[in-house]
Amino acid sequence: MIRNLLFLFVFVGCFIKMTAQESDTVKTFDPAFAHTVYFWFKNPDKQEDRAKFEMELKKFLDNSAYAKTNFIGTPPKATREVVDGSFTYSLIVTFESAEAQEGYQKEQPHLDFIAACKDLWEKVIVYDSNGL
Repeated sequence: MIRNLLFLFVFVGCFIKMTAQESDTVKTFDPAFAHTVYFWFKNPDKQEDRAKFEMELKKFLDNSAYAKTNFIGTPPKATREVVDGSFTYSLIVTFESAEAQEGYQKEQPHLDFIAACKDLWEKVIVYDSNGL
């Protein structure tokens, strides 16, 4: 009985460790190139627009051949003057290189996302950065 419990604990521990390692390698932040996008919606309080944008953005990112990691965000309640919370959504995507980011700009999932959502926003600002 004790032997069986010990085997079970070892098995579960190994499974958890393998699962954690596998997810770490899939979602490792790539410091080579970061693409940061801010979106200002025409109707930021319209829930249908927000739902469509989130669905289309997630579909696009799930099908991108180039995007390594991504972060989709909304502005928090600003507590300091230096925080700009005027945007509706932010997106941060990392790439292994500037060339990969160029491929991302031209890939069909990205073009489909823009076509589906471009009428939702009134302003988009992009900040691209090379890692040090």
